[in-house]
Amino acid sequence: MKPIQVFAVVLIALGVLALVYGGFSYTSETHEASLGAFSLSMDEREYVNVPVWAGAAAIVAGVLMFLFAGRRR
Repeated sequence: MKPIQVFAVVLIALGVLALVYGGFSYTSETHEASLGAFSLSMDEREYVNVPVWAGAAAIVAGVLMFLFAGRRR
């Protein structure tokens, strides 16, 4: 498989995941305090929405890349 076809498959998979889950969350450490042996830290969980049109566009772009990459020589 050509590298562009591998990228196309990855793009299709990411598009499907975006449509299924609608976004992703991550944790960021925002505050940290230390007083001697005592340590305190705060973690904030943030959520990023992925628009439906972006997931659909990734799938369409991946399919087109996969189809047209196989035809070129």
